[in-house]
Amino acid sequence: MSIKAVLFDLDGTLLPMDYDGFLKLYFGNLAKRMAKYGYDPEELVKNIWTGTKAMVVNDGSCMNETKFWDVFVGIYGLDVLQDKVLLDDYYREDFVKAKEACGFDPMAKETVDLVKSLGMKVALATNPIFPMVATRQRMDWAGLKKEDFEICTTYENIGYSKPNPAYYTEIAKRLGVAPEECLMVGNDVAEDMVAVKAGMQVFLLTDCLLNKNAEDVAAYPQGGFAELQEFIKML
Repeated sequence: MSIKAVLFDLDGTLLPMDYDGFLKLYFGNLAKRMAKYGYDPEELVKNIWTGTKAMVVNDGSCMNETKFWDVFVGIYGLDVLQDKVLLDDYYREDFVKAKEACGFDPMAKETVDLVKSLGMKVALATNPIFPMVATRQRMDWAGLKKEDFEICTTYENIGYSKPNPAYYTEIAKRLGVAPEECLMVGNDVAEDMVAVKAGMQVFLLTDCLLNKNAEDVAAYPQGGFAELQEFIKML
């Protein structure tokens, strides 16, 4: 079955990234900003991780945004919903400081453009644990914009997360193609290569490889953007 759509991960794939460095800057700056509004920094970071874990195991019964804020309401009470705007302000104003942990590769947009020139659909399959305002920022750092993709998953618009295969099945459904007609490109073995369980083909981008479980990756087509472009041309 021929490939009709290509799904791209963002962090560590289209956007080169020192993941640990990114998290340190992201959480450090967020905790510092929110401390001005009475949030204990350590508790806030811990609770964000709790909300993130709730999104990771979400079963599609509600959007990830709802799942995350349900956790926060359970911890802080209903008044915390008034502070959603504070987080949005952080992403618009201070999140850019985390760009220091990211690189830039012009071949990222070049590859997205190649896929479109071949008549395939393109989706940004970044783990939907961030709001759109934060995802737009990271796209911008990679030299891309929302309009480059038919679908961009964020916590507002989907009720699944990686590594749930249902996440990939849902994207294929929204693109109007079968999972077998999709190629998933990503750098994280555990989160991106799991797309094979949904029936998709995969390509492991190795420039910022993440393989926390030390899995054998020999069976996956893999390489940098040059190898990916050649692989796509042969589909």
